[in-house]
Amino acid sequence: MCGVSVLAFLLLLSLSAEASVHDYRGEKFTAKGNAFVVHGGSEGIYASVPNFTDAYPPANPDSFIRLERITFRRNKEFSNFSSWPIQAVLFEVEDRETIGGSAYGGQRAVCCTGDLAKLGVCAEGQVIYRPSVENPDWPQVFGVSFEMDAEVAVLPLKSIQITKTGMYNLYFIHCDTRLKELVVEGKTVWKNPSGYLPGRMAPMKIFYQFMSFAYVLLGIFWFSQYARFWREVFPLQNCITLVITLGMFEMALWYFDYAEFSETGIRPTGTTIWAVTFGTVKRTVARLVILMVSMGYGVVRPSLGGLTSKVVMLGGTFFVASEVLELVENVGAVSDLSGKAKLFLVLPAAVLDVFFILWIFTSLSATLNKLQARRMMVKLDIYRKFTNALAAAVIVSVGWICYELYFKSNDVYNEQWRNAWIIPAFWQVLSYSLLCIICILWAPSQSATRYAYRDDGSEEFDRDETTLTLIKPSAISSKDVRSVPDAIPVQSSNGNSNDDLEEDKRE
Repeated sequence: MCGVSVLAFLLLLSLSAEASVHDYRGEKFTAKGNAFVVHGGSEGIYASVPNFTDAYPPANPDSFIRLERITFRRNKEFSNFSSWPIQAVLFEVEDRETIGGSAYGGQRAVCCTGDLAKLGVCAEGQVIYRPSVENPDWPQVFGVSFEMDAEVAVLPLKSIQITKTGMYNLYFIHCDTRLKELVVEGKTVWKNPSGYLPGRMAPMKIFYQFMSFAYVLLGIFWFSQYARFWREVFPLQNCITLVITLGMFEMALWYFDYAEFSETGIRPTGTTIWAVTFGTVKRTVARLVILMVSMGYGVVRPSLGGLTSKVVMLGGTFFVASEVLELVENVGAVSDLSGKAKLFLVLPAAVLDVFFILWIFTSLSATLNKLQARRMMVKLDIYRKFTNALAAAVIVSVGWICYELYFKSNDVYNEQWRNAWIIPAFWQVLSYSLLCIICILWAPSQSATRYAYRDDGSEEFDRDETTLTLIKPSAISSKDVRSVPDAIPVQSSNGNSNDDLEEDKRE
């Protein structure tokens, strides 16, 4: 197999680990081409020497990768020989072409074969590599061999100073087919100048700090209005209050999660789980609130009626699907999953999101038609603004998804890792912006009850409220019909039209 193809395959499989302290607990070597490989980690690291052209300049000159207690173990029944070396290969992604090679025929391999060794281009049983053009000391390759009857081989403690900003990859590789059931134990420590956060995640700490402040400002605005006009508050505004509160907790927990991660190098499982859970609950409640508003809950109808169970079922299903996906992505190691397994986790949440969007816009269309038919111009105006905001959000989301696909398809080796944080940050900013728009449209105020549902029919029409009491649900002649405005429906005693009552019964 082509050595470059093997290396490319390994890079595609490798994702940044969820901690800058990488633990290896009996990891088994797998065959890739003519080599046996364990992926030790891939992270973006900023150089020790500050580089003012970097998007995220380091705080102090101290970045390194350190190998600690790296131990290789083999079974006793396979220990009756001295092995070829097991090597640790550390390289920057731009130097990936320097790993593997061949002197003839266009064929490339990771491991040096007997034929290549006879040509004097490499040593048999070792990884083929060439010095980098930009830095002759890289890639870093060092190894250890098993002695006769030895069951354990230990790499010496090794610390490599990082002097160039880049995406670094570590692999443990051996070429000895006699080494069966070989495992690796120990750990490696990867440190950036600003802390133990991987380079691509470091900006997220600052981002969540900013978002926490943004949610606090939104909370101050909303809760001050809520306290001033608490007598005018209607149920929809209570739901918005819940979403803001959940958002404040989520942003704070994510910030503390990244801050502790940066300090210790180990992802705090408890904080991460809480951050994921609060975020999932917030997204679920936000979608349900938007769906209920689209249905006219609290505005043109007092309840969801028979649709309540369906809405709750959709929300519960979305919560479970999103919670599992987020826990696996942030708490577990995504690289342990196969492509099909990842697709299995992503698809349910994506399908449910599409279902939410379709149901929301279908309901909005029906609500807008009902408001227009009843001539509720104040509510119609606010719903039109709400619809425009949602439509803009959907269009921007589709455009961003296309950009995200383009970004990932053109960055197969994570060379654009310094800009990768923008993708998850965008979704947080978009959801926050939509929440701000909803808060402005339905902010508590002295006249907020104009937007709430009333069962007395006092706001049924904006043009002539007094005519409501003159309309009786009795038969009228065709002559009389021509004297009544077409837009005014026949009213029942509670202020709702007969058609609306029949529609509510059907729902």
